[in-house]
Amino acid sequence: MTWDIVLVAFALIGGWFSIQFGWWRPTVAYRFPRILMYHMVTNHKPRARFNKLRVAPEEFSRQMHWLATNGWQFRFMSELESASGEKNVFLTFDDGYRDNLLVADPILRECGAKATLFLVADRHDRDWSSAKKSHHDDGELMHEPKLLDEDVKHMLESGRWEIGGHTLTHGNLANANERTRRIEIGESKSQLEDAFSTSVDSFAYPFGIFSGEDLHTVRSSGYACAVTTEQGIPKDFSAQRFSLPRVKISGNDGMFAFRLRMRTGKCRLRS
Repeated sequence: MTWDIVLVAFALIGGWFSIQFGWWRPTVAYRFPRILMYHMVTNHKPRARFNKLRVAPEEFSRQMHWLATNGWQFRFMSELESASGEKNVFLTFDDGYRDNLLVADPILRECGAKATLFLVADRHDRDWSSAKKSHHDDGELMHEPKLLDEDVKHMLESGRWEIGGHTLTHGNLANANERTRRIEIGESKSQLEDAFSTSVDSFAYPFGIFSGEDLHTVRSSGYACAVTTEQGIPKDFSAQRFSLPRVKISGNDGMFAFRLRMRTGKCRLRS
């Protein structure tokens, strides 16, 4: 009877572990690039809605050191098409939070890493979370400190960062008319290029929401590629150029989950 209980317990734990982490997924060949998606590098806040977007500094440091010591080559999104060989990793940061400079950048420097910042052009005093879900009106993301233009210039001068477009206001493209979508997508590129005297070649869809028309607008606006929030690893750059999946890095991840995401592109079934 005792052994039966033990075996049942192990079976239940094993089943929960398999569902929780999806370790059984096959390894995606390392010749395919891993595009990692981050937002903030900061500690969790008590009872905050968006702690999944907050990767603790210590955890981020462990992740970057693991990549650096396990043969991964850090690339900019502008290098995606030309990158060859195995183990190419593309770090991306969405929105433009100030901890990207104050916390993440010193760790990147320590690890010889570099990253692409998908920057909202008009990012200050905007509660963009409520643009997706109206009940997300507590201003949590609005009150997160955002990068100043001088911060962005400093990041670009370091050689560790490049910038990509992320619309003018982080608007919900699904709720916008055609003219507004063209302005949000196209003007973000021109405004960022004018403000920072740099080329803006890649784009990230706010909330990961986009339509076939948006793909066409991104292409016609002069971007070379675009990323989504769809989980996974791109296997056909030509076909996926303007709808590239990314590896989501959650603030709830430990190193086991991080390594699993690097191997398969996914981890938990729901995140």
